[in-house]
Parts: sequence; structure tokens; C-alpha cells
Amino acid sequence: MRVAIAGAGLAGLSSAKYLTDAGHTPVVLESRDVLGGLVAAWKDADGDWYETGLHIFFGAYPNILQLFKELGIEDRLQWKQHTMIFNQPEKPGTYSRFDFPDLPAPFNGIVAILRNNDMLTWGEKLQLAKGLVPAMLRGQKYVEQTDKYTFSEWLKRQGVSEEVQQDIFIAASKSLNFINPDEISAVVLLTALRAFLQEKNGSKMAFLDGSPTERLCSPLVDYITARGGEVRLKAPLKEILLNEDGTVRGFLIRGLDGAEDEVLKADAYISAIPVDPLKVILPSPWQQMEFFQKLEGLEGVPVINLQLWFDRKLTEIDQLLFSRSSLLSVYADMSNTCSGYADPERSMLELVLAPAKDWISKSDEEILQITLAELEKLFPAHFGQDNPAKLLKYHVVKTPRSVYKAIPGCQECRPSQKTPIPNFYLAGSYTMQRYLGSMEGAVLSGKLTAQAIAEALSVGNSSSLQMQTLQSATNAATA
Repeated sequence: MRVAIAGAGLAGLSSAKYLTDAGHTPVVLESRDVLGGLVAAWKDADGDWYETGLHIFFGAYPNILQLFKELGIEDRLQWKQHTMIFNQPEKPGTYSRFDFPDLPAPFNGIVAILRNNDMLTWGEKLQLAKGLVPAMLRGQKYVEQTDKYTFSEWLKRQGVSEEVQQDIFIAASKSLNFINPDEISAVVLLTALRAFLQEKNGSKMAFLDGSPTERLCSPLVDYITARGGEVRLKAPLKEILLNEDGTVRGFLIRGLDGAEDEVLKADAYISAIPVDPLKVILPSPWQQMEFFQKLEGLEGVPVINLQLWFDRKLTEIDQLLFSRSSLLSVYADMSNTCSGYADPERSMLELVLAPAKDWISKSDEEILQITLAELEKLFPAHFGQDNPAKLLKYHVVKTPRSVYKAIPGCQECRPSQKTPIPNFYLAGSYTMQRYLGSMEGAVLSGKLTAQAIAEALSVGNSSSLQMQTLQSATNAATA
């Protein structure tokens, strides 16, 4: 079966990969000249990569880890020491660590918390345990019911103090969804905490050994095309064409550089573009359907990513760092963490500015200057002296609409991969799956979309080999 897929991000490419595994022929359309969607990266005039974001892979990401294994590129994940490192704003230039020992979960997480005396007092540790342990014990069903609260509201209901929230959860909230605890739905942090605390290596982190476009997306394209699929860049979806019965007749591709528009016809169609452009392009008859109307409750959150090259080493730390800054979320010295960007003499910092809603419309220069002011606090030994670190170059990448903004009430707005239109499906981390807005969620959504198409073909034939293969793979990955 021929399947047209709009969007060559992780969701679209994963859909195509699993469709080829089931014997189908996907045609992936990407509007830009670069793969990856929300994980896209580009090369500058010097040959250096700059990215849309700081992309971290966790041990609690079974689907994306399985994808690396299936592509034969597991060695491209560079696993770091099992720890979480936070800046201490009250002591500029110092760090507080949560080191996870080699013990089964949740004991390794408990020991990591108990050992840390920089950020949490013993009284605050007891508060934290009192608030979080019941949620861990009551299961995911209870967690899903917390979508009516912000995480701040939920913590307050558990008797957890504002100090604990400030110490840990602002950093965690911004790293997961680029917004603060007083905005984010409790379901997001509680889902992540359950995974991190219940799996021994759930919170262990890995960096890719280069840009996601080159080191992950390109192998996906090679896999797809080697099995008869096709991936086309600079092929923007202009319109979803309908038959008289409301099903999809074709994808109208906008012609670029003077070329005529083109109609791509297939047996099934997948939108793997983000929810915001999807809402704009939905055909008018569909906009009246309750299934698609719920999408109005979802919108992408703005994100700003910066990459800055300096004339010296600012740190030797080979790990993700939580800034605990009101402006910045997480950052890393990519010259330490990523072999593809390695430099023993100079630092290349990659930083995420969040929340970004008040900065997304600012100039790159304004964003740079406020970031440099924050770096003076993070690296006081290298700034404000007679010989301060020199910025060699920088890139600012703005994403006005990134992953969906996970505020309370969003869960009921998230659609399934299967739509009321028989030959039209959705893929993307905003669709309903347990890993919310993330790379893991995007990959899982693509797998679920491929499964939904296989199931549609297998109605009345429960012994279908294609459906069993995809169902088994999904069950194993999400168990």
C-alpha cells in the first residue's frame, strides 16, 4: 500500500520506517530543505552545526532506544554518568549534584536525594517524599487524573513548600515543556517522575554524537529508501484534497522555484506536521467535526535555542546542566558532551531560553546580550575580569511553535492517531501517547500510526502477520 506522509520530523520518519517494515511504500514530504522537524540542524559557513534545541535521550525512552537498535546506530548515543547537576544561584559558579548509585529503582533515586544536602534540607526531603511517594504508588491512572491541576497547585495540595518547588521543579518543568510549574499540567512532571524513579536507568542521559539531522534522521531516510520508500525535501503540503464523501483524494504539493503544483495520490495519508500548521490546513468540512475541533485546545510553546562559541574552555563538565536561572532552562558544553563537536581548547555552549514567550519577538542581539549577562553568573571566573572569555560567534534559533504547551486540560484535547476520516491519520508527539511532547513521544506516535494503518487493513483478519508484527513491537516497547 502507498502511504503519503506530510512532515519529515521524527514522527513522520518513524511512521515511514514502521510502514516499510510492514511491507508498505511510504512517500514522505518535507516542506523545508532539511530533515528533522523540531530536531532539525544546519551547517553554517564554517561547517559547524547549529540546532533547534538541546536534545537529550533518557533511559526511560524505550521506543527511541529500540529505534536506534533497529537502525544499527546504538553506538551514536553517548551515555553520561547517572547524575543530575544543578547550578546554585546563591553561590555563583558552583553546582549541586544528585548522583544515582548502582542500585535497583527506586532505591537509587532515594539515595541520590538523601545524599544531596546542598539544595534540600531534611525537612524538605520529607516534604518531597510525602508529596511524591503516594503518586508513585497510586499508578499512572491516578497521574492522568491530575491534568486538572498545574504542578504548582498539585504540590500545594500535597503540602510541598514553595522552597522545594523553587529548588528543583522550576528547572524540571522548563526542561520538559519550556514553561514554569505554575503553568504546566501536573500530569507532565508526574509522568516523568514515575518513569525516572521506577526504572533504574530512567533518568540516565545520553547525547547524540553529532547533529540529529545527520546522525539520526539521515539513517532513517536510508532505511526507508532502501526498502522502496521515498523522502522528498522542499515539497510543502499546500492543501488536503477531498473526495465527495469527505475522504482524502490527494495531497496538493506546492510547486517551488516556478514549478507547478503537484497532486500526490496514495491509499492512505498521514499528517506528521505540528498541530499549529495542521489546524490551518484542515479542510473546511473537517473543521466542523468534534474530533478536529478539539485541536483548538492545543498550541505549540515558543522556544529559543542558542549556541555560543568561546575562545577558551568555560567548563570541563560532560553532562547536562540545570541552570536554575529565571531566563535559561538547561545547557551543556557540547565540546565536552558530543564527540562530533569536541574541542579540547574551546567551549561551545548550547543553551535553551525558557520560558520564551516574552523573548521570541526580540532581536538576536537582544537575546544574546541577556544570555551573556546570565553566563556571567554561571561562569563568574571567566567573565568580568581583566581578560574575560571572548565570544567568537553565535547562532540563535527561534521556534515560535514547538511541542504543544502542556497546560491543564490539554489531555482531553489530544487526538488519537486514527481519525474519523477512514484514509487519514495523525502522527506527532501531540497525539495521544504516554510520553507527552518529546522525541520519545514523536517516535511512539509514528509507530502507533503505522500500527493503526495495519489494523485498518486487517479488519476481519486477526491473523494478519503485518498487524501482529507491529502490535508485538509496540507492546514490547510500551510495556
